[in-house]
Formats: sequence, structure tokens, C-alpha cells
Amino acid sequence: MNFADHPLFNKIKDTKEVFWMNPNYETTSVYSAEGLTIKDMIEAEERLKRFAPYIEAEFPETSESKGIIESPLRKIDNLKTYMENINNTSIKGRLLLKCDSHLPISGSIKARGGIYEVLKHAEDLALAEGMLSYDEDYSILKEEKFKKFFSQYKIAVGSTGNLGLSIGIMGAALGFRVIVHMSSDARQWKKNLLKRKGVTIIEYESDYSKAVEEGRKQSDLDPLSYFIDDENSKNLFLGYSVAAIRLKEQLEDMEIKVDKKHPLFVYIPCGVGGGPGGVAFGLKNLFGPNVHCFFAEPTHSPCMLVGMMTGLHNRISVQDLGIDNITEADGLAVGRPSGFVGKIMEKILSGIYTVEDNRLYKYLSMLVDTENIYIEPSAAAGFPGPIWLISSTEGREYIESMNLSNKMDNATHIVWATGGNMVPDTIMMSYYHKGKSIR
Repeated sequence: MNFADHPLFNKIKDTKEVFWMNPNYETTSVYSAEGLTIKDMIEAEERLKRFAPYIEAEFPETSESKGIIESPLRKIDNLKTYMENINNTSIKGRLLLKCDSHLPISGSIKARGGIYEVLKHAEDLALAEGMLSYDEDYSILKEEKFKKFFSQYKIAVGSTGNLGLSIGIMGAALGFRVIVHMSSDARQWKKNLLKRKGVTIIEYESDYSKAVEEGRKQSDLDPLSYFIDDENSKNLFLGYSVAAIRLKEQLEDMEIKVDKKHPLFVYIPCGVGGGPGGVAFGLKNLFGPNVHCFFAEPTHSPCMLVGMMTGLHNRISVQDLGIDNITEADGLAVGRPSGFVGKIMEKILSGIYTVEDNRLYKYLSMLVDTENIYIEPSAAAGFPGPIWLISSTEGREYIESMNLSNKMDNATHIVWATGGNMVPDTIMMSYYHKGKSIR
């Protein structure tokens, strides 16, 4: 089908909310792509465990978790009731919130992939130099000789904000010289925070794609510079995928089953695609056809939706359709998706839906009022997911096609909150009040 003939084409072009089911989705039980398998996920988890003593020593806020960077999985029954009332529908099963908004160190999902790739690079360098071995206590990385060693090297990244925060904070702590190329939509407080950490910020008037392109170009000119590529990095992707291993443990601790009779639905905000893609890849490897992953994008930045619907991936941008890529959801303000991630998602992603900015603020304030949890606008994109799935024609067709109609009472819905804990209080309250003012 020609994309222009697709029934959703005009709605997407006119920045209306849509719910798209992936026609290429397959319910296979084995997931490997781009040479990545569950073995790579487990190796990534082991690496994070090796670094835990260093993380605990360097970041005291992780002492309770012994240096493991993880977020809570919370029941949000009050919000569930509120959502059912205002949408005049029943969300069958339970509703949970995965609070990556409250991950330690950098307060967003990027603390998974971004921090992981910095740590892997540091480990590779130190091992090659003979300064470190796998069986040592990695807390020695706090020693001055390591900071001096890492200060010879640069780490660079292009970011709308949160990835830059995670890489900047961890990179600077280890001693690297960090350069973050930031797009015009990045929040000023994020730039200020990074500057206080000693990170060099290079700002661009244009959007995320330009920041990445320029960052990559400049980094490639310096043999001692390592570019963390949000669009194409397997290491970032694997860092995100570890979330699935941790989530499985949390569900088991809560005595929540995921199997043929107990389906799991996960709704994740999506920018360029690395974070949600890594999480979805990990979940599919652990839960197979019993987990159903959906991405959420702003109506003005539906890059993954456009890339996957057309099959063009990173060879098409939202600007090609005349969409401006301007959204309050700064972490999702991406016009061109990752082709690397889009291709991996072709058969494992159930669908994508879009959300208007006003709705992000509304859900943000509702979450505060019902559960006293604060997140940033981007992080609220997951909330409309269960309503779309249960109330829309497309959602009901999906449930029926997967033979899930009689299993929904046993379902678990997880909304993935991707950021917010680092937002200054005054700015967070302005988000809250904006949400309250929307009718």
C-alpha cells in the first residue's frame, strides 16, 4: 500500500491522535536481531553488577540498592479508577507504573543505556591498559590514577536532554572530558546542570538530528574521542534491554504472572527509539508472545510511526510530511527515527499511538493528584495506551486477533514513565499547574 493511501495518513499529517497496529507483528518466541541475543543482555547485566561497587561509592544515593541503578514498579490503583471514570471505560486487569522517572543518578530511562555505554567504554579502556581486571573490586575506579587516565579521552553525544544528562554525569564522574551536542528543544535547566558538572555544551538552533550529525562529525576527527550514537548504538540498546531482566524479578516479587493466560501490555514513550526499542527487545526475549509492546509518540513528532508504517525507517522524517517536530515533550522531539531500532522492531512491536501535548500535561497533573508521583511531560505519553487498546476499534481488533478477549481480566498493563526526577521544583510545579488548567 502506498503510504499516502493509508487510512491514517491524513490524520498523521494533520497531527491528530492515531492508534496504529503493526501489520508485520509476529508472535514468535525467539528474538534475535542485528546479531544481538539474550546472551548479550545477560552479559550487559553482569557488567552492571561488576560496576555496582564503584557506582555505590561514587553515588551515595544508590547505597540502598548496593550500586544497582533500578526504579520501582508501582501500583497506581487510584489513577486507574480516575482514568476509567473520565474515559467512561473499564481497564481490565491491573495498572502499574514503571518509575524510570525516578532512576538514580540522572532521573530518566537514559540512566540505563547512557550510563551503561559510558561504563563499558571505561572498562574497555582500563582493561586494554592493564589497569583493571574482571575479578577486581571496581570501586578502585574512584582512585585519582583512573580519573587522570580517563581525562585523556573524550566522550561525545547528541541529545535532546536526558541522554546528555546521563552520559555527562557519569562520564564526568569517571574523569572523561564530555561534550554534549544539544538540540534547540533541550531544556535550559538540563544545560545548566551539565555545565555545573564540567561538561562542555554545544548548542544548535536546529533539531535533534542535526545535533547528532554534527556531534558525530566532530568526534570522528579526534582519535581519542568516543561518540555515543543514540541512533545506531548496540551498547546503548543492550543497556536499555537489561530493564527487562529487572522487571521480570519485580513482577515475580509482586506475584504477578505473565503467561498465556496472563498477558502483559507495556506502553513506552518513544523518541529516536533506542530506549523503548531496547526495553521491548528485552521483554520479548523473556516473555515471548505473552508480552505486547506499544510505543507512544507526540502528534508533532511521530517519527517511529512514520518510519515503520512506510518501511523507510530513517530514510523518512516527519518534516518530509510537513510536520513541524515541535513538541513540549522535549525528550521525544525527534523528526527522524533510528533505522537500526526500527528494523529490529519490525516483527516484535505490536503498535504505536500518538498523543497531543495537552494530554501529556493533563495526565501529569492527574498522576500527582491521585498518586503523588511527579514526572515530566514526555514521561506521560504512556498513559493513553490502555484506553486506546480497550476502547478503540483497532485496539479491540488486536485483542481479538491475539485471542486475548477472555484473558483481559488477568492482564497487567505497565505504563513506562521515562523521566522527571531531576526537574527543578519550580518547573515541575509549572507543569502541574498547566495540566490542571487544561479542560
